[in-house]
Amino acid sequence: MTSLACDLAQGVIPAESGDRTLVAVFATPVAEFLLHFGQDLGYRTVLVEPDLTRIGGTHRLASSVDPSFADPTADIVVTDHDRPELGAILKAALDTPARWIGVMGSVHHVAQHVAALTELGVDPAQIDRVRRPIGLNIGSKAPAEIAVSTLAGLIADRNGRPGGFTF
Repeated sequence: MTSLACDLAQGVIPAESGDRTLVAVFATPVAEFLLHFGQDLGYRTVLVEPDLTRIGGTHRLASSVDPSFADPTADIVVTDHDRPELGAILKAALDTPARWIGVMGSVHHVAQHVAALTELGVDPAQIDRVRRPIGLNIGSKAPAEIAVSTLAGLIADRNGRPGGFTF
């Protein structure tokens, strides 16, 4: 007798994709992998890039975060914490009902989004909605690994799990 989990893993029973949206902010190598792998994981994917000269892929594109796609199913991942548009993009994201909002960045660097949002007059309780660092701590360095780590963290969070090897 096989279990439901085994049948799902072996493709006997198709996994439910559900209604999930992955919004990658800023066209970066990590964003490309996030969107690619996100589609494989059943996410509807959107790339937000205010500077259209940076666009190279074929993803659904937006120039700002918008409630039409950043709904309560949305996970928003900002992939560049050094862009001048960081504060404005995050403020727009915080004005949506998105399920999850995070900014990539090392714990060893200043969280630039806090100052950017404070300067725009965003309430500290709203700023606390923004997660950083994001992803599972797997020692990621390459863009594909960072994307896998981030997506694994999003899946764990969505499923109410801590991630890692604790079950």
